[in-house]
Amino acid sequence: MLKIIPVSLLLMGLGFTANAQTNGTKADTNKLNTITVKGYLSTQPMLSVPASVAIITPEQLKMQQGNSLVSGMNIVPGVRMEERSPGSYRLSVRGSLLRSPFGIRDVKIYYDELPLTDAGGNTYLNVIDFNSVQGIEILKGPDGSLFGANSGGVVLLNPVNRLDKSNYVTAGFTAGSYGLVQQNAGLQNVSKNNQLNINQGYQTYHGYRANSDMRRNYFQLVDKFTYGGVNSLKILGFYSDLKYQTPGGLTLAQVAIDPRAARPSTPVVPGAIAQHIGISNKMTYGGAVNEWFITPNIRNIFAVYGAYVNFTNPFITNYEQRYERTYGMRTYFEFTGKEKPNYKWKANVGMELAKTNTDANNYGNRGGVRDTVQSLDRVNAQQSFIFARWEETIYNRLHVEAAASLNFYGYDFKNIAPRNQTDFSTRSFTPQIMPRLALSYQVTNNFVWRVSASKGYSTPTSAEIRPSNNIINTDLSAQYGWNYETGFRLRNSDETFMLDVSAFYYRLNNAIVRRLTAGNTEYYVNAGDVKQPGLEVYTTGWLIKPRNTGFIRGLQISESLTISKFSFGTYSVASAGFGGHELTGVPRHVSVTSVQVKFPQSLYLYSQFNSTARIPLNEANSFYSPRYQLWQAKVGWQHLFGKSRLEIFAGADNILNQYYNLGADLDAIGNRFYNPSPLRNYYAGFNVRF
Repeated sequence: MLKIIPVSLLLMGLGFTANAQTNGTKADTNKLNTITVKGYLSTQPMLSVPASVAIITPEQLKMQQGNSLVSGMNIVPGVRMEERSPGSYRLSVRGSLLRSPFGIRDVKIYYDELPLTDAGGNTYLNVIDFNSVQGIEILKGPDGSLFGANSGGVVLLNPVNRLDKSNYVTAGFTAGSYGLVQQNAGLQNVSKNNQLNINQGYQTYHGYRANSDMRRNYFQLVDKFTYGGVNSLKILGFYSDLKYQTPGGLTLAQVAIDPRAARPSTPVVPGAIAQHIGISNKMTYGGAVNEWFITPNIRNIFAVYGAYVNFTNPFITNYEQRYERTYGMRTYFEFTGKEKPNYKWKANVGMELAKTNTDANNYGNRGGVRDTVQSLDRVNAQQSFIFARWEETIYNRLHVEAAASLNFYGYDFKNIAPRNQTDFSTRSFTPQIMPRLALSYQVTNNFVWRVSASKGYSTPTSAEIRPSNNIINTDLSAQYGWNYETGFRLRNSDETFMLDVSAFYYRLNNAIVRRLTAGNTEYYVNAGDVKQPGLEVYTTGWLIKPRNTGFIRGLQISESLTISKFSFGTYSVASAGFGGHELTGVPRHVSVTSVQVKFPQSLYLYSQFNSTARIPLNEANSFYSPRYQLWQAKVGWQHLFGKSRLEIFAGADNILNQYYNLGADLDAIGNRFYNPSPLRNYYAGFNVRF
């Protein structure tokens, strides 16, 4: 294991030692903001949170290429975001990719305080304009005690930078290789009792491969009104119009001939171009969040939301149209005890409910034109849970958290055609309790150890209940398991260095996995159990703290290391047993090193190097995507004009010009696993803020 630990970890240690020695003799005048976490219902210092939590700040996001969240999300150990083609994203936390051939499942995502994941368990993260995301929190591992059924983790998207209270107008433009064009604009107006934030974005990208054009129009509004001095009402929402083509997977032989080709036609099955395969997704989403301080010690959050999705997907085997209507609410109370010298406590109690009604219609696909009816279904998913949480801190050292939720899930369905059913059939799952117990102990002011145990539980999504074979699968059961974890955080006194280490073991039972028929339609089964031991290390430090003198005005190095020894346990499909095989889609180790350098005249350089081990592509482990090293860099210059600011930047991706496969089709029929990613490519642009 030691041979894969990057040199930057050692550099961090040297930086920590140097800073500690300096701080012993000189007061720090460049202390950075304390890192806080808001995901566990109220803001608290990250150092003492007894959980594996990652923060991606607005400043970190700005260092990335602005057309995608992929490289920014992948700096977090244990998180893997993939891009099969422009607009087609997958997100997994600690191996949750097993049941996600496309899209996002098994990870609960929130937009501010509102669930973005619908009642059927699906999340359309790709409709979001990534320049409109102003920070991300990631809670890794199963955490259903506060957020309902999931066994991968929770992601919280912040549409507004809560630390920025200034008035501004922004605009930006980026152009790059393969027809990349991106434009964004924003406005924030802050008055005594109101904060209005508006964002607009447009992006088009022709892509590296044939049949991979994408286009997205996006508009977002957040308006926060403060009343009674401390209470607030927030109205927020977005509209997104996303269209993208999908080139389809290739075999190794086809990649060798032309990696930029789309899936070709055969004498039996037409190809991607012949069938005009792609996705159109128009999504309208909105809600309101009210924060009410009933007394100085009692606070209530009450949120309601709704969404409408118009989804069209001409595919190789059919032409799918879905119309989805989601509505729900989330509320919780927070009770804060009177603080005593050696003891303080806080309690929460709340509930969340959601319902998604889906018209799922499949037709024949005749060269991209909707043909005769195959199946018309109505699927209505309902989920709800109540939760409670207790936390206490003893002698300002020992922090204890205990939480649990009681989860309910069920769905109704009927077939309109061809069976012409008039009554809904119902399936209800047995209510499940999802507990979590966590402890942290502050050994010193800058060193905290933590342990936790939590239960994961994830019901089948509506896309798994009613997959592309058009058969409602009432036999599919939920997957579940226990996660045991320990770790520590270490920092120096001015928080210019931090080391975060997590070791965990998660045993997933009754795993939901995807299967394909000979006709290339999909279905899902419960196949067995998965063993998931892992180690995650993240460290970041300013070897040269930000300053106003010298040639190098700041030097920060960060390192993310993921070791995932995930494997199948008692796991079999049909007559084939895969016990002991590596888990599909999960590399054994990933290292991401990033360096930020500040120079005079507001020049900066950012570089990120991702080294990913080979990835098993099927359960038999007979095919792998080869390991790759992905190097990207960005250079920029900022200039102030009074209160206005101009930034000009340029960057390059895949500088080493390596073949890699960021988003394979797992367990593909005919060994069509491979979706080749772009070779060396470039971009440049500007941002202006008034």
